[in-house]
Amino acid sequence: MFTGYEEFKKDIFGLTKIDLNAYKEKQMKRRIDTLITKNNISNYKEYVALIKKDNEKFEQFVNFLTINVSEFYRNPEQWQILDKEVFPTLVQKFGKNLKIWSAACSTGDEPYSLVMALSKHVPLNQIKIIATDIDKQVLDKARLGLYNEKSIASVPEEFKKKYFKKIGASYQIADEIKHQVEFKEHNLLKDSYPSGCHLIVCRNVLIYFTEEAKEEIYKKFNDALTKEGVLFIGSTEQIMNYKELNYQRKQSFFFEKA
Repeated sequence: MFTGYEEFKKDIFGLTKIDLNAYKEKQMKRRIDTLITKNNISNYKEYVALIKKDNEKFEQFVNFLTINVSEFYRNPEQWQILDKEVFPTLVQKFGKNLKIWSAACSTGDEPYSLVMALSKHVPLNQIKIIATDIDKQVLDKARLGLYNEKSIASVPEEFKKKYFKKIGASYQIADEIKHQVEFKEHNLLKDSYPSGCHLIVCRNVLIYFTEEAKEEIYKKFNDALTKEGVLFIGSTEQIMNYKELNYQRKQSFFFEKA
């Protein structure tokens, strides 16, 4: 719709350190153009000027860009595999002090789900999840831990009763779950990765990236995993060349570092 996208990408990288070259261009440009039109702006330069001077519009843009769609126990059948097969194997191999990273964690649904799921295998006070996202706003929401009914629909009943308190139309997650998660800002494309992870969870995020960016991130995840550590990806994703990237497929959506 608008011209000058190459220059716009450079401006955005300067402002946010988000590299739009790593995202599928057609899809991302269409989304950005829609947002710009909604703000009654007629070109990229004007929009850059707007987000430079208006912090609220800047936060709106980053939030929009980073595509935050999340829910607890998303695709429950995959969480069954995590519970019945992956967690028991990891605990058997590495003990109870597992290092787990929830990458691109959005509003916290995923890392909090991980705490609850792992609590069936490890005492709650021994669980520590590192949870990262590029978007400050969603990290603030994650730390707040307030969710709507739809978000928690797939949470097992025992955990709903035990760890959620109804406040008006929302549900507040218990502090005992919150305390086991450490939230940090992190850019998958440019920041250094944690090391020695036993499990990395990054789901339904990389579909928005180019093939080159995806491959680079999967390589970095492999480096971040300890030998026989596991990468858990989303149901919208696949790693076609997983052997070349030093993974073994354990189950659909679960890959072990070779």
